[in-house]
Amino acid sequence: MSELPVVFRVQRELREALDRAIDRARATLGSPQGFTGATVEVPRQSAHGDFASNVALELGSRLRRPPRQVAQVLADHFDPAGTWVRELEVAGPGFVNFRLHPSWLYEAIEQILRQDADYGRSELGAGLKVLVEFVSANPTGPLVLVAARAAAVGDTLASCLEWSGHRVEREYYVNDAGRQVELLAQSLEARMRERLGEPAVIPEGGYPGQYLVDLAQEALDALGPGILQDPGRLAVLRDWTVARLVQAHREELAAYGVRFDTWFHEAAFRAGGAVEEVLEILQARGLLYERDGARWFASTRFGDDKDRVLVKSDGEYTYVLPDAAYHLNKLRRGHQKLINLWGPDHHGYIPRLKALLEALGYGPDTLEVLTVQWVRLLRGGDPVRLSKRGGVTILMRDLLEEAGTDAARFFFLMRSHDSPMDFDLDLAKLRTAQNPVYYVQYAHARIASILREAARRPQGPGTADLARLTDPSELGLARRLADFPEEVALAATAREVHRLTRYATDLATLFHKFYDTCRVLGEDGGLTRARLALVDATRIALRNALRLLGVSAPERM
Repeated sequence: MSELPVVFRVQRELREALDRAIDRARATLGSPQGFTGATVEVPRQSAHGDFASNVALELGSRLRRPPRQVAQVLADHFDPAGTWVRELEVAGPGFVNFRLHPSWLYEAIEQILRQDADYGRSELGAGLKVLVEFVSANPTGPLVLVAARAAAVGDTLASCLEWSGHRVEREYYVNDAGRQVELLAQSLEARMRERLGEPAVIPEGGYPGQYLVDLAQEALDALGPGILQDPGRLAVLRDWTVARLVQAHREELAAYGVRFDTWFHEAAFRAGGAVEEVLEILQARGLLYERDGARWFASTRFGDDKDRVLVKSDGEYTYVLPDAAYHLNKLRRGHQKLINLWGPDHHGYIPRLKALLEALGYGPDTLEVLTVQWVRLLRGGDPVRLSKRGGVTILMRDLLEEAGTDAARFFFLMRSHDSPMDFDLDLAKLRTAQNPVYYVQYAHARIASILREAARRPQGPGTADLARLTDPSELGLARRLADFPEEVALAATAREVHRLTRYATDLATLFHKFYDTCRVLGEDGGLTRARLALVDATRIALRNALRLLGVSAPERM
C-alpha cells in the first residue's frame, strides 16, 4: 500500500478526535440517531484555519439543539493529544475550525521530496474499474473546437481518476455505421465526380465541407477513377473515407497529448448481433410493445418522461438502441463505472439511455454523463466564425496551430466543463504574465533556474531543518503544497478538473510572493537549505499538476 498523503492523515486524525469528543459529550448532548461520523475539510478561506468541520451543524439538526451550542460543547470536550492541533475555535453558525502546528507542513514537504513524481497519488478509488469515453466525434469530418475541449477534459479526468486509485480505460467510440456514413460516401462520390469534370450534387443531408474536396483527390489517387464505375463503390468509398478521417482524428489527438486505450468501432460491433440481443432481453422482460408498426420501449417505467421507439416502422434502429448495446458491452468487459463526455445537444438523450441500462439490470448510477458545453473563439474581442479551411465551424487543428497545445489545454480546463466558455485567442498567444498558462509555466522555469544556481554554489554540510521556515509566505506556500493530493482526489471524484488549473495558478502566485519576500540563496546556510527544500517541493507539485493537465513544465523560458 502506498504512503497516505499527509493531508489525508491529518483529516483522519481530526475526524477521529472529533468522534471521541462526541462520545465524551454524550452525557451533555445525548446520542444522535443515524450519525455516521464527523467530516473534516479544507476551508475555502485560510482565515478559517487549516481545517474545518461542520459536524455541529449536522448534530444540531439531529439533536434539535443550536449548532453553535453543540460546537462549543464539542470544543470543550476535544482532546488535542495525538494531533497537530494548536488552536480550536467555534465560528459562524457552528463551524469548528482548527489551526495546526506548522510541523505538519514540514512533514508534508518531506513527503513531497520523498515521493517526487508520485506526489499527489492516493488509493481512494480502491481499484474501481472505470471506463471514460470521450470525444467520440462522428468520423464524417475533422475534429472541431468543442472536441478539443472534450479531449482536454476527458483526458485530464481520466488521469486524475488513475492518480486517485481507480483502474481507468480511455475509449473512443467510432460511430462508423448508420445513415451518416452512407451520406459521407455519397458526398465523397459527388466531389470525386466534380474533380473529373462530371456533374454531381451533394445529397440532401450530406457533407459539403472543403475537407471532402481535398479527400476526393486523395481517393482518386488511391483508388483510381475506375472505382466510380464499380457497383459496390459506395461501400468502398465509405470504408476508405472513414478510415482516412479516423486516422486524422488519431493523429490530431496524439499531437494534442491525448491517448486512448481502445478505439471501439460500431460497425464491427453491430455485425456480432449485440443489438438484436438487447431487443431479445427487453422482449423477455416484457418491456417492449408494438404501435404503428414500430417497436417501443416502456422507458417511463424507469423514470423517462415518455416511452421511446427502438425500431422504426421501416425496421431501422433509432440511435439509442445500438448505444444501449454498446454500453452493455462496456459493462460485460468488467467496467464497474461508465463515464461519458457528451456535447450539450445530447442532454435530452441521457434519461433514455440510463433507462435502458436500468432495464438491462444495472443501477441508475452505473452510467454518468458529463455535458461539455460550447466554446466561442474570440480574436480581438470578436467571435471567430469560420474555419480557414472552408467548413462551417472552427477546427481543432486550426486552434492548435495558432495557440499551441499548452495554451489550448490550460484554457479549456480553466472553467467547469458544464459552463460555456470564451476562448481568447489573443490572450492565449501572449508571452507575458497576463497569459495564465505562461504565468504558471514561468513559475516552474524560475524554480528550475534557482535550483541550477544553487547547484553551482556550495551550501555547506547538513540536512535541511525545515523548522527554519517560519515566514508567513513560506508557510502559506507550504500549506498549499500540502493540499495537492486532495485537489487531485476532488478533481476526480467531483468531476471538477478545473480545480487543477486553479491550484496551479494559486501555487504559482504563492511561489512568486515567497520569492519576492524571502531570499532563497543567502548567507545563512541552514536557512538556504530549508528554503531550497521548499522550492524543490514546489517544483514537484507544480510539475505534477501540469502533468495531469497535459501541459509542459519548461525549465527555461
